[in-house]
Amino acid sequence: MQLSIVIPLLNEEQSLPELYNWIVDVMQSNSFFYEIIFIDDGSSDNSWQIIEKLAQENQAVKGIHFRKNYGKSQALHAGFKIAEGEVVITMDADLQDSPEEIPELYRLIHEENYDLISGWKKKRYDSVLSKNLPSKLFNAAARKTSGLKLHDFNCGLKAYKNSVVKDIDVYGEMHRYIPVLAKNAGYHHIDEKVVQHQARKYGTTKFGAERFIFGFLDLITIWFLSRFAKRPMHLFGSLGVMMFLVGFVSAGWIGISKLYKLWHHIPDILVTDNPWFFIALTVMILGTLLFLAGFLGELILRTQKNPERYKISKTLNS
Repeated sequence: MQLSIVIPLLNEEQSLPELYNWIVDVMQSNSFFYEIIFIDDGSSDNSWQIIEKLAQENQAVKGIHFRKNYGKSQALHAGFKIAEGEVVITMDADLQDSPEEIPELYRLIHEENYDLISGWKKKRYDSVLSKNLPSKLFNAAARKTSGLKLHDFNCGLKAYKNSVVKDIDVYGEMHRYIPVLAKNAGYHHIDEKVVQHQARKYGTTKFGAERFIFGFLDLITIWFLSRFAKRPMHLFGSLGVMMFLVGFVSAGWIGISKLYKLWHHIPDILVTDNPWFFIALTVMILGTLLFLAGFLGELILRTQKNPERYKISKTLNS
């Protein structure tokens, strides 16, 4: 199979028929052998009923229905799991991503041998203050932290080799950082393509301003995981030992100073009245706790099991 088109969605009953027809027109005009995988992330409208109808009409349509809303990352994880196409395309269901971009994205992966092509919405139709400006700041921080020179990490329109989506684990809210996850998994042939961004035609966005706060927190998480996920003791242990030594040397200096003054009969305050004594003690305790955190992290890493992160209630044609 040439193409798997993975589409996570939440309450998109109005846009689904139009998006489906648009995708099918592009597939047929380019003679692609394809599948369309809709992942309904717990919609409360008629989205699933529409997907059922489309699956009855076209065996290339596959559907996954979550029991409740688990988030875009979990939806992508489920879609990636069953994707069979040589090239996997992800796109949003709100008609802001154009299916007309698919043939060129496919060519870049299939012929140019890229591992991942990320869409770049160079011209956007979103609010400047609520989305554009925060998005620019977010992407600048992601570029600096990850080392990937992409302009739009959060664009839903992306193309992947099938091996990439099988090797990465998209969890939590990490869908924003799939290129970083791919890089950390050893895929380095990653680039971007300017894609058309369209104004939302139906409904309202499912993401609020808080997504940027969570995005920055996730960025810190993925920075940590990319460097220390397999060796937490290297970070926590190093910091712990360093802080303990600083506290120990400080406490030792206070003790030596006290003994020197006693030996020479120099008046001095009690050790417990010296604020630096408590600072040194606190630093030693924090160092010990950080070392133990690293030790516990190593134990958890070696005994963890991957829990099921979502519940699928129904599937279609899969």
